[in-house]
Parts: sequence; C-alpha cells; structure tokens
Amino acid sequence: MTQATIVDSHCHLDFPDFDAERPAVIQRALDAGVERMVTICTKLRLEPQVRAIAEAHAPVFYAAGTHPMSAADEPLVTVDELVALAAHPKFVGIGESGLDYHYTVESKDIQQRSLRVHISAARETKLPLIIHARAADDDMAAILTEEHAKGAFTCVMHCFSSSATLAQAALDLGFYLSMSGIAAFPKSQELRDIFAAAPIDRILVETDSPYLAPPPHRGKRNEPAYTAHTAKVGAALFNMRYEDFAARTTANFDRLFWKAAV
Repeated sequence: MTQATIVDSHCHLDFPDFDAERPAVIQRALDAGVERMVTICTKLRLEPQVRAIAEAHAPVFYAAGTHPMSAADEPLVTVDELVALAAHPKFVGIGESGLDYHYTVESKDIQQRSLRVHISAARETKLPLIIHARAADDDMAAILTEEHAKGAFTCVMHCFSSSATLAQAALDLGFYLSMSGIAAFPKSQELRDIFAAAPIDRILVETDSPYLAPPPHRGKRNEPAYTAHTAKVGAALFNMRYEDFAARTTANFDRLFWKAAV
C-alpha cells in the first residue's frame, strides 16, 4: 500500500538548529510521507539563504516577510520588495507577518503598519498571506476584516492557537487554519474543539519546526517529519482515516499555495 503523503505548510529550515544535518532532516520528512515543505523567512535580509535552501531541495518551497516580533528592529518592508521576491518560482507565500502583543506589544503600531504592507503584497501577487497572531485577537480580526473589504486576498492563520472568535472571523473571510503540534498537546482540548468545528476544507497542518514538537517528541527539537503526529491527531478530530485526512489537507494546501501545487 502506498504511504499517505502530507505537507508541512510552515517550518524554518534555515534556523541554526538544522545547520548540521539539513539534508538528513529533509530526507527524514520524505521518509515519513511529508512530500513538500514550506520554509519561512522571518527577516528579509535573510531571504537569500532561505531561497538557497528551496533551490537546493526539490520538496522545499519558501515564503518571506517580516515577523511581527522583528518589525521594530528591521527596515519596514515595501510592497514592491515583496512583489519582486514573488517572481521566484519557488516563492509561494507572503509572510509570516501579523501581530504579537505577548512579547512585543510596545511595537504594536509598527507591527500593524508592516501587516498592512504584507496584506497589500498578498493582494497584488495573489499569493497567500501567512499570519502569526498572539495575544492580539481583536486587532487582528479588525485589520483582516477591514483590509479584505478593500480587496480580497487569501490567508492562512499559521500555528493557530487563538480564540474561537478569531477563528470564526478568519473562516468567515474564507481563510484557513493551520494545526501545529500545539493541537496535539494534552491540555489543548479547547483548541482541538475549535479545529473540529471548522470546515475540513479549511484545515492545514504544519510543524513550525524547530519549535512546538508534538508528542511523543515534545520538549525536543521539532522537524518536518513530525507533521505526521499532528496529522494523526487531526484525523481523529474529524473522525477520518489518516489517509483521508492527509489527502484532504494536502488538497487544501494545493488550493491555497497554488504555486507549490503538484
């Protein structure tokens, strides 16, 4: 029987955690049935090295933007810069961008400015916006709703772990929710309930590696191969066979990340 294949829609393969064995990490992902990975650049000055990883490995695609926690320390990105990057055949998404008031609330104004630039680039390129949201639910819902009314764009709420209210606001706009290892943590039942209430055709899976390893690897370095552990939790949530859940979330990925579709 052919192994079910899935996609890690969000990882950070350029991080130093992987420097010693990056090709082996990618091979382990393939061996685990993770057929494609999107590695995310969080500071535009690092884009060349993230791009190089995608160029060197056929299963790897990439996205780039300014992470909200870096928004105050990095130059404000322009729409033109992001649009220019999007010309690369393996550049498949805008971000991650967003709002993080948990650690960096003092930079909320520049975070919001940066987010709106990324939204404009997503709108112009027709590539999905990749959103990081933490402790900023009201502002996030308001900005996404306001901007979507100005002109449609597509979006994934990456590593979603916010409120049911923000989840519904995102779903109402046609956006996607991505399950990370957090959804597999024993104490995350409330989050699992949010995912279970969402339409199956709006669900993606990811690792956010090297962070947030799901059980049985919790507390260790995460890597794309572990997407399978989160996907098994997702399959149980939707009362689906693993193979069927894998196929549905992969189809969702292909619809949203159309430049990385097979």
